[in-house]
Amino acid sequence: MENLKIATAQFENRSGNKAYNLSIIRELTQKAAQQGAGAIAFHECSVTGYTFARNLSKAELTELAEVIPNGTSVTALIAIAAEFNIAVLASLFEKDLAGNLFKAYVCVDKNGLVAKHRKLHPFINPHLVPGDSYTVFDLYGWKCGILICYDNNIIENVRATTLLGAQVIFMPHVTMCTPSPRPGAGFVDARLWLDKEKNKQLLREEFDSLKGRAWLMKWLPARAYDNGIYAVFSNPIGMDDDQLKNGCAMIIDPFGDILAECRSLNNEVAFAELNPEKLKQAGGYRYLKARRPELYSAIIGGSHESMQAVAWMGEGK
Repeated sequence: MENLKIATAQFENRSGNKAYNLSIIRELTQKAAQQGAGAIAFHECSVTGYTFARNLSKAELTELAEVIPNGTSVTALIAIAAEFNIAVLASLFEKDLAGNLFKAYVCVDKNGLVAKHRKLHPFINPHLVPGDSYTVFDLYGWKCGILICYDNNIIENVRATTLLGAQVIFMPHVTMCTPSPRPGAGFVDARLWLDKEKNKQLLREEFDSLKGRAWLMKWLPARAYDNGIYAVFSNPIGMDDDQLKNGCAMIIDPFGDILAECRSLNNEVAFAELNPEKLKQAGGYRYLKARRPELYSAIIGGSHESMQAVAWMGEGK
């Protein structure tokens, strides 16, 4: 297995404006391809926008959603991948022929759809149906997985995807800078973004605080370290509907170390070269080998009613 250069991106999407978002995806994909990346990963709902969907009716969300792979947006992503000869990973709302609605993340290349993951723990709109399976696929000889945002907060999902063979897990998000019972959480004042150049120091302080990056660092490196995998994290920068997001798209290696990260306040791409040797050098590889599932398979796999609460949406109080 050869080294693989991966790109992860942050950009400011526009709610419901697929044409604009696809144009930025194309622009950043071109930059990634010019730097020799084999794949570029974008954030959750990067094609459609995300937070505004909390207010959509089922009819409105159905109108926004597309069939996969034959919808116009995935067709456009495949064309972008073919134009620059690179794999592209991006996200949109999906509808099936039965009228069900999903949060989807796709990987495409010049030949078409490579993989699709349906979010296991959707919450932004009550009409979304949760996915019912894990996603592992081949990309340039590497085994890759996909988990969308909240999926990664359930540690069993990351372990299960790893046990299915994933060496790289793409983790697209729209996260951070929202209220929560945890200390330090909260919105970042969106008025700062009106003159981001003037306010860049304060924005960076807010974005790196416990509202944002400092919280992310409490758990994201652990997902990579404990499982001995590469984590490719993507997240938007700027306004997503009425919420200000802090970017921080990054790539983390199996030792839990950050290899590359977007640190500007602009649309940006970060690059890292994945080395297969690290997969077996990392402690996570040895820990997986040392497991004793007979001790806990019945405990972890026992009957449980899923009760998902999202603090910033007023749930779980």
